[in-house]
Amino acid sequence: MFTINMGSTDRVIRAIAGVILLVAAVVIGNFIPAVLGVILLGTATISFCPLYLPFGLSTLRKSE
Repeated sequence: MFTINMGSTDRVIRAIAGVILLVAAVVIGNFIPAVLGVILLGTATISFCPLYLPFGLSTLRKSE
């Protein structure tokens, strides 16, 4: 369905940032960090970033 355009390092960083944002959303009681956290976790899970597409970017190494 989607062309994978995220490497493993990019995925790990997004997953960590997503969890941090979800925790921050709970602590401060605001939904905006939660939305951003869910987006980051979702893109990390499917290894696809739609914002990379128009720019032709990819963090995927040739060996991955």
